[in-house]
Amino acid sequence: MKSLLVSAALVACFLPAAGNANPYDGMAKLDVRPGWRTSNGENIAALEITLAEGWKTYWRAPGDAGIPPVINWTGSRNVKAVAINWPTPVVFSQNGMRSVGYKSKLILPLNVIATDSTQKLTLAGSVQIGICNEVCVPVQIDFEKELPIAKTAIDPKIAAALANRPATQSEADVSAVSCLVSPIETGMTITASIEVKNTGSPEFVVFETGDPQIWADEAITERHGSTLVARTTLEHSSGKSFALDRSKLRITILGQHSAIDIKGCQGG
Repeated sequence: MKSLLVSAALVACFLPAAGNANPYDGMAKLDVRPGWRTSNGENIAALEITLAEGWKTYWRAPGDAGIPPVINWTGSRNVKAVAINWPTPVVFSQNGMRSVGYKSKLILPLNVIATDSTQKLTLAGSVQIGICNEVCVPVQIDFEKELPIAKTAIDPKIAAALANRPATQSEADVSAVSCLVSPIETGMTITASIEVKNTGSPEFVVFETGDPQIWADEAITERHGSTLVARTTLEHSSGKSFALDRSKLRITILGQHSAIDIKGCQGG
């Protein structure tokens, strides 16, 4: 809960007053890379966010001091669905807390499905992100771009960002994942035991529950040979009790040499 309050306070403190321009708008620039059309009629595009020197932005689970990104596709035309492919982020220290995100530039690949693949489609909307240097501020950037409906060459920058994703559970040869849940007064603790080779010390683990109202504290990790153990506390924003769906639990391991994306966890 403390982490949610920290992020909310950051946003509240630095939002510009009504009618005033945000003096930090120039610190982040957004372009839409139109990408290419695949043989099955799907478009592979990307949002390209370029930050001023020394600035950074955040991953989908930003950590204790981060501001989570919000993307809306309002204004898009002939777009049925958009799926985001998050490249592997980095862990950095900020005001004595660890955050997760990207430095300098983020190319965020998108799988875009048209309502009618024979017609023109336009990707439009806005991105609200937190950017940080000496201060952390929210920035909103609008975008609009027509995507190709004919087959085009693959964009190597988008392809590189797609390749730079965490490995799946099977790709990383994760042999077993179990989670032990214990109730506490403010919520619950969850301890994950993951059978996987060392991804490079230090290993940072992020828990996501699939419910934006449930916050996971920064995990404590320790390794015992081939077993990585990570423990966190979950709390609901309402302060009330809640149920946890283990099948929707997402565990990301961010190691010095590699990253792994694990979806679902068996009872421990």
